[in-house]
Amino acid sequence: MIYFQKTSLSPYVAIGLLAVSLHAVELEKIEVEADRLITPTMQANETVYTGSEVTQKGMELQGTKATTNVYEAIGLLPGISVETPDSSGLAIEQSSVRVRGVKSSMGALSVEGVPNYGGNPIGPRDYLYDMENMESISIYKGGVPADIGTGVGSRGGAITLHPRWAEKEFGFDVSQSIGSNDYTKSYFRLDSGILNESGTRFSGSLSYAEADKFRGEGELGPRVNGNVSLVQPVGDKATIKLWYNHNDQEQHLYRPLTYSQISNGNLSSNYKTDYNSALSGVASKDIYYYDYNKGTYKNDDFLSVITYHIDDTFALNLKPYYSSEDTQIYQGVTSNGGRIQKRTRDIERYGILSEVEATFGDMKAVLGYHYENSSMDISTQNYAITSSGLSYRGYGVVGTSGTTYINTPYMKVSGKQGDFNWQGGVKYFKFEDSESLGYTTNSTTYALERASDLDRDATDYTIVLPTIGASYDMDEAWQLYANYGKNFIRPYSYMPLMNTYNTYRTQFQAAGVTAQDLFDGYGIEKSDNFDVGIRYKADLFEISQHSFMANTKTF
Repeated sequence: MIYFQKTSLSPYVAIGLLAVSLHAVELEKIEVEADRLITPTMQANETVYTGSEVTQKGMELQGTKATTNVYEAIGLLPGISVETPDSSGLAIEQSSVRVRGVKSSMGALSVEGVPNYGGNPIGPRDYLYDMENMESISIYKGGVPADIGTGVGSRGGAITLHPRWAEKEFGFDVSQSIGSNDYTKSYFRLDSGILNESGTRFSGSLSYAEADKFRGEGELGPRVNGNVSLVQPVGDKATIKLWYNHNDQEQHLYRPLTYSQISNGNLSSNYKTDYNSALSGVASKDIYYYDYNKGTYKNDDFLSVITYHIDDTFALNLKPYYSSEDTQIYQGVTSNGGRIQKRTRDIERYGILSEVEATFGDMKAVLGYHYENSSMDISTQNYAITSSGLSYRGYGVVGTSGTTYINTPYMKVSGKQGDFNWQGGVKYFKFEDSESLGYTTNSTTYALERASDLDRDATDYTIVLPTIGASYDMDEAWQLYANYGKNFIRPYSYMPLMNTYNTYRTQFQAAGVTAQDLFDGYGIEKSDNFDVGIRYKADLFEISQHSFMANTKTF
């Protein structure tokens, strides 16, 4: 039922309205300003908008879950689907994220173009940063600009984080968040401001977060994050920026539900189903004990951005970087009647992006080179469940490999002629994968023994990646645009392939098939991405309509 209330104007209001009707009243001009949540974006030295940028205000709109997870911070964008098991944002590597239908693990994540990724699972580490330390996030869902370090690939698009470098003014941020399931996050940041005549300034931040799982026993966290940045101008032509990020996190895993548990109306009765809170003494059941399904994750990332303006035409940019990961994840498996498997990731990567940029009137050009050297020692170890705890049973899969290399030259050219904007680029991606020696575990001593049928040969993977784009400004509000880009991802899922071979090793050997025979069928996945649309820009909002988009997959 709806109720209406009748009111009347007071005599004073009536007299005022009468006065306005009899005399023209000139009101003072009022300007309304608003911070945009999402804006079109382009890489430096480009002229055509090919991506979207989520501003700091846009990230804040996503709530506390977006302060510790990159994908949660951009979940408001169309074409990005984020499904996570927990609303706190602290459950890591347990989400399902797709960009235009492609898994996010096949996409690229970078900080100022410097790639962030790992193995087992392959792809970005989206949980490493306090997003309060980021100025904005750029997302390229189609073609990816050539100067973004894509790491393992870009079939799932590319995301670039833009750090909130040390501020010019002194200041500090303090925040304390609390929520259900004992969620808490404490965050503190200090900016020194300019300290001397040379312009030196630095920032430092520290945060602590943790929460209980919303279902089952266990905790998410503690998560400790630290970040430091330094900005140092060198004369009038050069600037050195240093950035270091440390993330140390622990978590108990959520138990995934089976199809039968969520279908035919069963989800409501299984909504709280999770790992067991106590041991039973039966191995096949105790693989589901919550404290046997957990992980620890430690990451350190350092990068530097060195810019030198040679003259009014040429500039030099260097971005050396270093990244390390030390992770152990325990999880129950059903093999051999039930055992616990520990996945270990010991990863080190270092490299440099170097480029020369030039400006000739309305035309810009970039010539660059990306080099990376990495080692990924990835393996699994097995443990039997006994009355006294876990007992070591040797290695499952030894994924230790030698040093791998990325060598990627690239170039971009862009220009503007009146209302017409254009750009083009090309990247040559070369990944040199090292050989890997195979081992098995002795069933009595649990020592490693050589197994040549598990060896994997060194292999080079190469691909040429062109991009092209154009736009036309019909007036100040309307713009037509189109762009194309070829994306890729290098071979992945090495550990699942080796697990399959080990499971059926006897049958493979009988058929004369080695692990290398399986890897011989691997190649680079490629996709062609087209975007054609029209963009309307008003003072307070913007509309971008895609009239055609295609994402094809080939090998």
